[in-house]
Amino acid sequence: MAETKKLTKQELTKTWFTWVSWGQICYNWERLMGLGFCHTMTTAIEKLYGDDEEKKRDALVRHMAYYNTENTWGALVPGIVCSLEEARANGEDIDPDAISNIKTALMGPIAGIGDTVTQSLVKVILLGIGIDMALAGNALGPVLFILGFSAYALIVSYICFFQGYKYGKNSVVQILSGGLVKNITESLGVIGMIVLGALVAKNIGISSPLEFTFGQMSVNVQGILDSIMPKMLPMALFLITYQLLKKGKKPMQVMLYLMAAAVVLSLLGILA
Repeated sequence: MAETKKLTKQELTKTWFTWVSWGQICYNWERLMGLGFCHTMTTAIEKLYGDDEEKKRDALVRHMAYYNTENTWGALVPGIVCSLEEARANGEDIDPDAISNIKTALMGPIAGIGDTVTQSLVKVILLGIGIDMALAGNALGPVLFILGFSAYALIVSYICFFQGYKYGKNSVVQILSGGLVKNITESLGVIGMIVLGALVAKNIGISSPLEFTFGQMSVNVQGILDSIMPKMLPMALFLITYQLLKKGKKPMQVMLYLMAAAVVLSLLGILA
């Protein structure tokens, strides 16, 4: 009876660390993260197929295919693949194409979750805190961002990788069934917008000094705007900037537009 092949905790940890460190190190237009994914799987492939050069070659070719996802939450996929490759190496009826199809099916939904959480929520919050500290003269602001984001990436990717390995192909059902991905993405998108709104209100300093006098009555424009909706002008500036970028304007162009508008409106006494 053939000996059961089992990836050790050390080998799995090495695979996870390879993914989180070098999964995105060699992007290219033909395969995007394909080379990084293949490099990630080398430890597992050598352990599982090292005594069979043909199977080892086939596995390497299989994982060189086009691939792209978010790196942190995307650690779930190499975890699942390790589980499937281990089962295949032990004689279970797992089609190589099924492994490739699972990778392809998951990379989009996982990227949706990962980009929403990582880029729209975690990175925005940490950058906001770090920038506020830096503006206040605290040199620990950038350090906090680097350490905080690194800790987030390591912890989340570690959990995702080992959960993917633990549940294997059943992870696919759990992730995609019942609209779970859509619900998570939409919920976190709402949270991300809340955080973004708070940062806009706190960090965009724009107001109107306009004041009109009618007889003995004085009307302050900023007071009226605040009574309608506090921080209305910062929100309007953010939306204008967003629309300009959405229409394809280059960031440098938008900055020049804003600088010109700021100078003109400031000289006219409309904005401060």
